[in-house]
Amino acid sequence: MNKKTKKNIHEAIVYARFIILGFIMIYPLIWMFFASFKTNDEIFGSLALLPKSFRIQPFIDGWKSVGGMTYGRFFLNTFKLVIPTTLFTIISSTLVAYGFTRFDFKGKKFLFGILISTLMLPNAVIIIPRYTIFRSLNFIDTYNPFYMAALFACYPFFTYMLIQFMRGLPVELDESAYMDGCGTFKVLYRILLPLLKPALFSAALFQFLWTYNDYFNSLIYINTVKKFTISLALRLSIDAESVIQWNEVMAMACVAVLPVIIIFFVAQKYFVEGISTTGLKG
Repeated sequence: MNKKTKKNIHEAIVYARFIILGFIMIYPLIWMFFASFKTNDEIFGSLALLPKSFRIQPFIDGWKSVGGMTYGRFFLNTFKLVIPTTLFTIISSTLVAYGFTRFDFKGKKFLFGILISTLMLPNAVIIIPRYTIFRSLNFIDTYNPFYMAALFACYPFFTYMLIQFMRGLPVELDESAYMDGCGTFKVLYRILLPLLKPALFSAALFQFLWTYNDYFNSLIYINTVKKFTISLALRLSIDAESVIQWNEVMAMACVAVLPVIIIFFVAQKYFVEGISTTGLKG
């Protein structure tokens, strides 16, 4: 057996391992999709992956949801929450990162230390103080708690991520722009933002996915059914009936996860590029 043959066999084994591992990882999604066509008896009484018949009725009935509202309303609520939160997070995190990386001011190291320390705070520690503050501001049962946290850069992970990326951009670029007559914000807009695109795409994708899938905070701050997001709507579908029609729940879970999958694969290039280049020195 020559070296080329051995190399081909080795590559085939490696690819086979990746295919098997990938199948194991996506198997729950595959099972969920086929379970949406099954009855309760098939789901709990059979180990077969494929249903006896493929019917779209579970998707139709599941979309109607409860209380006279459809999942179209819940999707609209979700995007009304997620899109502004993502945009506000990117804007505020970029401004804070710009301040830390390009300016010297009193207490800079101390404030940066506080920023890093907040990364280690679990959400369970800050949820009660946050709830108390937002309740005093009459923000409960609105999306304002998410908007305000994003506007004031209360997501230190994204700020730190952009700081690390911006540190890798040469300061000489700023100096050249200042010599050409650019101001502070013009340097950020014209020089740094185009170079920050990979990191911004990564941060936006992370924040979109995390906010879209967030169940706990949505449950804490949102009380009215007509303002529910997708994550709360799925739970509502389970609690609405004494006998749960699991095929309808699985059908809506498939519909709910579809936007996330599409966005991830469309933005995968920028996501990988942003992660791989964050923190590199230029």
